Amino acid sequence: MKIFAIGFNYPSHNKEMEPLFPHEEPILFMKPDTALLQRGRPFFLPDFSEEVHYEMEVVVKIDRLGKNIAERFAHRYYSEVTVGIDFTARDIQRRQKERGLPWEIAKSFDNSAAIGTFVPISDFEDISNLDFHLDINGKTVQRGNTSDMIYTVDKIISYISRFFTLKMGDILFTGTPVGVGSVAINDHLQGYLGNRKLLDFRVK
Repeated sequence: MKIFAIGFNYPSHNKEMEPLFPHEEPILFMKPDTALLQRGRPFFLPDFSEEVHYEMEVVVKIDRLGKNIAERFAHRYYSEVTVGIDFTARDIQRRQKERGLPWEIAKSFDNSAAIGTFVPISDFEDISNLDFHLDINGKTVQRGNTSDMIYTVDKIISYISRFFTLKMGDILFTGTPVGVGSVAINDHLQGYLGNRKLLDFRVK
């Protein structure tokens, strides 16, 4: 199982982070399977970072084997969706960027890919127009809609499949909107797709 993630896919988030060079293709990175956090298990703050950020995202699961998938056929390769958190050690990421070094250690550490319960995409009218939001301790801290994505799910899948064979069970994080921020011990995170709560866990 592979975990793919897309960076800088919402203009609002791009502006809040930093000026970004123009990019004509999705910005892709990967997480190992040890990054997966699911079934409501708690997220334990790592001891190597003083600034761990949440990044709320829509997540889809690949359900067919595919390679070099045309964008017009990409919708055939997934049928379930949920929400997830791409945890980021922001202080480490910042330091790595300043040095011009890769920053996987800031994005791909153990339990850094929290995902909720997958539900059928057919439950929703259009994956290209999905509202989602994150509540922390009962307060909404991040809200987005997939219509604001720079690269659609289908375009992302087509792009990834040029380089990597997609297999059943692979997971795709599609990018985060504006509103990222730090988490702290005892925070209670709840993620919603529309009005459906699919993600619910605590920080320890």
